[in-house]
Amino acid sequence: MNGFNLALYLLSICLSSAGAWFVIRYGHRLDLLDKPNDRSSHLTTKPKGGGVGILAGFIVVTVSIGLPIAFWASAAILSAISLWGDRLEISPLFRLLFQFSASLIFLTGIWHGPLFSDLGYVMILPFSIFIVATTNYYNFMDGINGIAGITGVVGFGLLSFYSFSSKGYPSILTLNTCLSLGCLGFLPFNFPQAKVFMGDVGSILLGFVFAAMVVWLSKNFLDVVCLSSFLFPFYADEITTELVRLKHGEKIWRPHRRHLYQLLANEYGIPHWKVSLGYGLGQLLVGVSVLFFMNSGLLPVLSIIFLYFFIFTLVTSAIRIRLTSKSA
Repeated sequence: MNGFNLALYLLSICLSSAGAWFVIRYGHRLDLLDKPNDRSSHLTTKPKGGGVGILAGFIVVTVSIGLPIAFWASAAILSAISLWGDRLEISPLFRLLFQFSASLIFLTGIWHGPLFSDLGYVMILPFSIFIVATTNYYNFMDGINGIAGITGVVGFGLLSFYSFSSKGYPSILTLNTCLSLGCLGFLPFNFPQAKVFMGDVGSILLGFVFAAMVVWLSKNFLDVVCLSSFLFPFYADEITTELVRLKHGEKIWRPHRRHLYQLLANEYGIPHWKVSLGYGLGQLLVGVSVLFFMNSGLLPVLSIIFLYFFIFTLVTSAIRIRLTSKSA
């Protein structure tokens, strides 16, 4: 570790903490407030948008290490628009328009040679959908104290380890480490008790950048599968929840409170910090398992991921069935 990287690491922690403190101090004046409603998992009004410090750290780091402007500018602009969304309601269609635009700008900006060489530019559309879906999944899953921050620490930490072990893209290693530390700097203000919420400015940024890192670091389909698994609990919860909602004829684009983490925190009354910590430990378990099997090839990796997803589905189904029987 050189002095320059160490300075960036410390700066990421400091900016993240400073951003959270600033929103706690001035959020009311800036109308950055999260008022509880029937979908909320909190009972009192809290400042939101505390992820602005993570955004500031991201911009400083990416510019300092010379990453392509197509990457950092698209992510930063999308996050800034999300900060505006923390103040005022933005229509889902408007959000999707900017998210797809940002993903396409990023993808065309890094496509110096055909990724997955036999497929080439055909992969841009599915990767764009993947980036937008991950961006929104991260945002949807940010609903209780600590869950987005802990997931960021673990997810970007795993990406950092992969970057280090693969001995490629040292600048990407630096960025992922900075983002992991940035989430760590935010956590004391949001976990175990929340003084401020990360807001869309933070969760949208983290989701977009995580997906972008998966695409950027992947040389083949195995890499995509392995690196995506570093966000396993978020994907698993979102997919199983939407399947349940489809089964019950619900309109999946409408807001709800049916995620597993919401049921555990709200209907079962488990403290937020325990649920969030459980998600983080599960995320770490899956990530380490996948890294262990990665050199064995695609089939073993898919097998271990499907096993974890099967277990997650069984546990989720049991919890939902028990909740239904209790309310009947």
